[in-house]
Amino acid sequence: MKIDDIRTGIDHLRHSLADGWQRLRESAASALTRFSSDENTRLPAQHEVDDSFFAPSRSWSMLGGEVFEDETRIVVRLEVPGMSKQDFDIRVDDDTLVVQGEKRFEREGTDGRWRVMQCAYGSFRRAVALPSAVQAEASKASYRSGVLRIELPKAQPGRPRAIQVPVA
Repeated sequence: MKIDDIRTGIDHLRHSLADGWQRLRESAASALTRFSSDENTRLPAQHEVDDSFFAPSRSWSMLGGEVFEDETRIVVRLEVPGMSKQDFDIRVDDDTLVVQGEKRFEREGTDGRWRVMQCAYGSFRRAVALPSAVQAEASKASYRSGVLRIELPKAQPGRPRAIQVPVA
C-alpha cells in the first residue's frame, strides 16, 4: 500500500464523516421549533410557577413530526395540540414546507398557583425539507385531534414557486 493510497483513504473518510455530521446537524435542527411569545400570549411569570424548571417555555420546544414518502406523494404530520385550523399558515417554498402558527395561552379565571407548566406557547415556525419536488397548488392539509397532516402530491422538477396551502 502506498502513502498516496493512505492519504486518499483518509481524505475520503474525513469527507464522509463531515457529510454525516452535517446531515445529522440538519436533521436535529429541523426537529426543534422556536416559539416566540408576544404581549398577547400572557404567560404566567416565572414567580407564578412553583418549580422554575417547569416554568412556561418561551424559546425552543419539540413539535413531534413525521415525513412519509411513496411514489406519488409526500405526507407530513406534525403534532401541534391545542390549536385550531385557523391558527396555521402553511406554505411550500421551493423544496421546503413552512408551517407557521400561534399557540395561545388561555388563563383560567380561578384562584390558585401554577405547579407545573410544560407546554410551549407563542408563535412558531417549522421548516421541513421536502425530499422531492411537489405540486404545491394541489396540496391538502387537515387538522384533527392535535395533528396537522399535509399531503403534497409529487411533481416533475420545474421552476421553484411559493404557494399558500389552506387548512381544511
